Amino acid sequence: MKKHLLAIAISLTLTACAQSPDEQTLPDTTNIEQPGSLAEQGAVDLDAVDTDVVDPGAVATESVTAPADGIDEFGDYDDEYDEDLAAVLEEVEQGGGEYSVPGVYDPFEGFNRAMWNLNYDYLDPYLARPISLAYVDYTPSFIRTGIRNFLANLDEPASMVNSALMLNGEEAVRHFNRFWINSTFGLLGLIDIASAADIRKPVDKQFGDTLGKYGVANGPYFMFPVYGPLTLREGAGDFVDGLYLPLSALNFWQSLGKWAFEGMEDRAALVKQEAILKDSPDAYIFTRDAYIQNKNFRASGGNVELPEQQDDAYLDDFMDEIDEY
Repeated sequence: MKKHLLAIAISLTLTACAQSPDEQTLPDTTNIEQPGSLAEQGAVDLDAVDTDVVDPGAVATESVTAPADGIDEFGDYDDEYDEDLAAVLEEVEQGGGEYSVPGVYDPFEGFNRAMWNLNYDYLDPYLARPISLAYVDYTPSFIRTGIRNFLANLDEPASMVNSALMLNGEEAVRHFNRFWINSTFGLLGLIDIASAADIRKPVDKQFGDTLGKYGVANGPYFMFPVYGPLTLREGAGDFVDGLYLPLSALNFWQSLGKWAFEGMEDRAALVKQEAILKDSPDAYIFTRDAYIQNKNFRASGGNVELPEQQDDAYLDDFMDEIDEY
């Protein structure tokens, strides 16, 4: 217990210290209705696939949902998260270190762009994409479903704790019920008995979301080879989530296998979004802003403050740039 509390304290301290000067106080977005943003990351079970519009060159990503044709989805969403949110993505404003999407802090943009180019031009088209599509196309569906269910079940306890910390008792109870029911009657989670019993899986909650809810900024943004995008807050949150059973019982290779199987599903489901990325004037900016906006969405519980558009001229110029590509 002491180890766990120490880890949380370290995570909070590191993340808070790494905030950019403009991020020390985040805007209160609790009561702002979201007219359109990025699709919220879905939870995993039999009926929906959750994906991220992040680096298409990464095997594992964490942002927007868009299932591809032929991919059986494996996670039901809550009604509040079930609608796709239209993205209002803008390029980084020049000068002053300010960004168009709240919460973006990219002090290592040069390095991150180099990693993005490595992922987008080489690792994704020659490694991540073909392997992911081969797995989805040639693995029997019942095997894929069993693997997805099993891996999703491992995340339920962490989601339960984070839902409770975010003061969402109803979701915490649902995560708890799904875990013990599927673990007991579903062969350790291979079969999603809870969904058959109409206990729908809420969107998974991570400790990074909990930190964001209580005002901890995203911190610096990083782009890693194969892995894709990550912020300091999410990295610290992932570490804390890994302290909960059964995730804490996994060794390095088992954790790597979990990440790889989930990443292949996520990457295969991004196929439909490849055209959107190619049409973007700056794919790196599009991906980064999509990732951060989705993290803001998750931390706010579904309400995000959108940057105000001063006039329509900027949007017209943005659309003209897209038409030129």
